[in-house]
Amino acid sequence: MKAAIRSKYGKPEVLNIETVPTPTPGDLEILIRVKAFTVNRTDCANLSGSPLIIRLFTGLFKPKSPVPGTDFAGVVEAVGKGVSRFKPGDRIWGFDDLGLASQAEYLCIAETKAIETIPEGISFVQAAASAEGAHYAINFINKVDIQPTHKVLVNGASGAIGSAMVQLLKARGVYVTAVSSPESLPQIQATGVDKLMDYTKTDFTQDPERYHFVFDAVGKSTFARCKHLLLPGGVYCSSELGPGWQNPFLALITPWLGGKKVIFPIPSRIDESLKLVRALLEKGQFKPLIDRVYPLEKIQEAYAYAASGKKQGNMVIELD
Repeated sequence: MKAAIRSKYGKPEVLNIETVPTPTPGDLEILIRVKAFTVNRTDCANLSGSPLIIRLFTGLFKPKSPVPGTDFAGVVEAVGKGVSRFKPGDRIWGFDDLGLASQAEYLCIAETKAIETIPEGISFVQAAASAEGAHYAINFINKVDIQPTHKVLVNGASGAIGSAMVQLLKARGVYVTAVSSPESLPQIQATGVDKLMDYTKTDFTQDPERYHFVFDAVGKSTFARCKHLLLPGGVYCSSELGPGWQNPFLALITPWLGGKKVIFPIPSRIDESLKLVRALLEKGQFKPLIDRVYPLEKIQEAYAYAASGKKQGNMVIELD
């Protein structure tokens, strides 16, 4: 099979497409013919080994797995002894932010991992694009008590996390202000947001409106810059550690100080996230934002674009 292979951490140039043996499923494992996967922020961090803390999970000095990849959509090719959840021919998708070695034509995965069947009418490309960003968006929302009467500002609404977040919030009937890139304004507006800002024309931190929550889905702002946007008792939540790695620290101390606070959305329960997104996909209430679709042979280009910070929504690699 063909697979993206790397032997060290680094830039996209460390990746090469090579022919390697197709894996064989063990007991309680399934063999999947991969049809699509994304190149996302998690993949970029796993490829570069930065921030360094990620190496505690992916390998201290070099990657534990030569094949990168955290999500997939594909077809069950074969099952190992004892597998009961899936059978050959099932269309499935899954995600694991610590890595699945999914950027290849085939992968083996334990049936106990976060995997769901793909709803009818949803393509492999759409399914792959409904995992990573949606999971992190759900973990923003689940960390706080959001009510339909609340107002939320989402910075980075045109990213994979942000575009999923605005849809999830609008599904709850929440008032949403979305800060987006100009290229994605029509798609974000179609989600039903209440107010839309083009970040190239408007500094969202100068917004006169006040919010119960400010969700920084791209991690390009700070609590200090956004604090005045919050109503008393309001919450700031970022997808990044912060320029001085201050967000986890602020999440520890601000709740004890009273008033406005920081919450750091440590992601958990991928299985529950996929179940929720699957239900929304089935009802037509979730549509992943997709920027570009590449073939496997252009994976270096896909990584370079993903790392540039210019992508809108999800970048997908589609395999024949």
